[in-house]
Amino acid sequence: MRRGVRMFYLYSAMDAQCGDASDLNGPEKYFSNSTVESRRPSGSIERGQEETSDVFGDLLELPVEITERRPTCVRCGRPQKVCLCPFLPARPLEVSTCLYIVQHPAEESRALRTVPLLAASLPPGKCKVLVGRRFSEERNPELAAVCRDPHTLVLYPGLDAENLEDMEKEPSTSAHNIIIIDGTWSQARDMFLRNALFRLPKQVQLRNTLSSQYVIRTQPTNMCLSTLECAAAALSIVERRPAIQEQLLRPLQALCTFQLQHGAQVHHSKEQLLRTGRYEKPMPKNRRKIKRMEQLISNLSI
Repeated sequence: MRRGVRMFYLYSAMDAQCGDASDLNGPEKYFSNSTVESRRPSGSIERGQEETSDVFGDLLELPVEITERRPTCVRCGRPQKVCLCPFLPARPLEVSTCLYIVQHPAEESRALRTVPLLAASLPPGKCKVLVGRRFSEERNPELAAVCRDPHTLVLYPGLDAENLEDMEKEPSTSAHNIIIIDGTWSQARDMFLRNALFRLPKQVQLRNTLSSQYVIRTQPTNMCLSTLECAAAALSIVERRPAIQEQLLRPLQALCTFQLQHGAQVHHSKEQLLRTGRYEKPMPKNRRKIKRMEQLISNLSI
């Protein structure tokens, strides 16, 4: 029996045997339980306590249904029935670049995450996931050392960011490190602004020529990419191997296809919904949020 059903029976039994305080007349119904009980005869209180303990005892004897979780694949982290391993590279891709995914804690509970697919496609140690909102020298010495490394890049768009495609490869044998923030766009912005470590490396961004294939999740604009898509594009550029992007995106394409075949809907970007007048959610009242939404579409006030 599920917990909610048990609690229903418990409350019903207690109301029937001990009385419901909401049935008291007059101002007594606003008194605390101790005030009401003090007006009852001591024998009545003792009997009520005994009957309540009997109710709890009966509930403890009821069988508990243990729901077993679906067995999951060790490599891709998906349930075995919808395993995506056939779409992953046969062997982890050999790359010299090391990815550091700083992940917002809320991303851990999302069912359709892309980071596990990314980690499963790369060799151990080439995709390190660090979960948290705040990172510092004291708590994250390894990440701090990486941020101070001159060969480290942080992938985050902005006015100070240089297009990764335009960067000339340094004549050095040292491998690159790339830091990518994993979260919603508001979460990523908060993490970037509130962590001074992320402003130490060279800031880079991808050219706005890519369109997201992660169509089962709503994005702010058509050009916003998932973490897996960002990593795939960045690795293909830094490693100078365009085939990397295609290999890393294959499991994402399979994931979206499977979800769409089983009832999922294509999620258009917020930008597209606003442009076509199909945005159905209430408009925000906060001026900062309104301005942000106005920036999604040109020459239109909301």
